[in-house]
Amino acid sequence: MRHINYCYFITLPMIIKDGEKNKMKFEKNKQEIKRNQESTKSKKILFCASTVSHINNFHLPYLKAFKEIGYEVHVAVNEKADIAFADRVIKIPFFKNIISPKNLFAIYKLRKLIKTEKYAKISSNTTLAGLVVRFSLMFLKDRPLLYHIAHGYHFNHKQGLKKFIYLVPEKIASYVSDHVMVMNHEDLLMAQKYKLYRHKLHYIDGIGISTSRFKTITAEEKRMLRSRMGLTDDDFVFVYIAEFSKRKNQELLIKAFSNCNLKNCILLLAGDGKELNNCKKLVNKLNQSDRIRFLGYVDDVPSLLAACDAAVSSSRSEGLPFNIIEAMGCGLPVIVSDIKGHRELVEHGKNGLLFENDNICKLTECMITLYSMNLKQQSLFREFGTAGSKRVEKFTLENVLPKVMNIYNDTAL
Repeated sequence: MRHINYCYFITLPMIIKDGEKNKMKFEKNKQEIKRNQESTKSKKILFCASTVSHINNFHLPYLKAFKEIGYEVHVAVNEKADIAFADRVIKIPFFKNIISPKNLFAIYKLRKLIKTEKYAKISSNTTLAGLVVRFSLMFLKDRPLLYHIAHGYHFNHKQGLKKFIYLVPEKIASYVSDHVMVMNHEDLLMAQKYKLYRHKLHYIDGIGISTSRFKTITAEEKRMLRSRMGLTDDDFVFVYIAEFSKRKNQELLIKAFSNCNLKNCILLLAGDGKELNNCKKLVNKLNQSDRIRFLGYVDDVPSLLAACDAAVSSSRSEGLPFNIIEAMGCGLPVIVSDIKGHRELVEHGKNGLLFENDNICKLTECMITLYSMNLKQQSLFREFGTAGSKRVEKFTLENVLPKVMNIYNDTAL
């Protein structure tokens, strides 16, 4: 009978137990190393957008929030500028034409920056910058987490083949889009249908707007504001605040307003942009210079809105428009084109009016309707404003910022 080493059976469980302990220790050390690596990187975040104004208008509260929790904050935009709460601003040459070969240099420059700085997180914003930064991350080893905010996809399910001009690049970029945030339900459906994200898709109520932008004033204060602007109590004042561009479509509004021929009715156009001169020429051609006024860039938007009676937007495309949220927050009834983004805010006949996109006649009808309502149905006119104010409460910075920061802090994949 073969000799059995009973010591082996006694020590075997001890060996197995020690092995399991060593394995657990190894895994613990491995996790600790990973946490240390992440903590080394986790103090840097890069915000990317096509323009400085986009960062200043929408993201400063988030730059501040990251600074307060110990992050080093970098911003990549199209020009060198001082940006509050940013430790470093990097100029990246974004070119507006999405297929421009010049954007290859922007991709190269961003990729080099990302490899050098070893960011833990990147926030990409706007269509162009969003694509450029995500293309720069393709096949990059040990890349940072990417949080992309879709401020409004430039395509929809009704566009047929045309939508693929933007959809295909967005789909390619989705392979590095760890977290994608959308701010209207139509974009949410598009992102789900084509899976325009890698790990998680989030719906957010915009990027947040400060309640300080919602200004309500007394009748006497309104009278004083109007007086300074050369307006009278009898004037009914429409206002449109937007960059002058083909997308914002001020030309349509100018033509529709000129068709109205309403007594004591004024249209104020605030903003600047490439189409400003063309719009001024159109106003002169239509002999509307005494009724349509160009204000240029306006710093105190809340005071301007408070001095007006109603807001209009003839835009062809929006994600979730701040100008309309601001107007509604100030208690103004609104007239807006029937597009996604606007539909997220306005319910026709309840807190404003929707008109068929690009339809001059329908826009003219809506302007006449609202003007007449102010004269003959003032209680309904005021109800529009009250309902609008209530509708936009959910989009305030106080409500939105904590939720968006929770998404930024979500590192699970």
